[in-house]
Amino acid sequence: MEGLTIQEAAETTGWSPRMLRYIEDAGLVEVGRTASGYRVYGPGELQRLRTLRELLARFGCALSDVAFARRMTSEPGLRAALEGWFEARPTPPEGVASDDWLRWEQEKHQRLLAAATEPPTSPKEKTAA
Repeated sequence: MEGLTIQEAAETTGWSPRMLRYIEDAGLVEVGRTASGYRVYGPGELQRLRTLRELLARFGCALSDVAFARRMTSEPGLRAALEGWFEARPTPPEGVASDDWLRWEQEKHQRLLAAATEPPTSPKEKTAA
């Protein structure tokens, strides 16, 4: 298989080897492999990398934006969940009056943050409590 190594492709394209791996892992460019598993960048991959850089510059977006857009096209559940979230309008939870809603949300967030920062307890500690 003829092509460039990841280091040669990095020097040619201006992307670092680390970024080239990220781009591949995100599914933005498919890279061939040698029989021993080394990445091989051919003219098609180099073109995709060049046009990706042009796309980022043209629209002023980050590589992570394009990677996320790729996920949106390949994961229908994620796309549906986000579309639902964009369309949803905030409403107070059942049983919470409108004038108590802000306090209720603040307390909920504080509980979630506290739970996330607590050190994990062992099953032995839970039974002793």
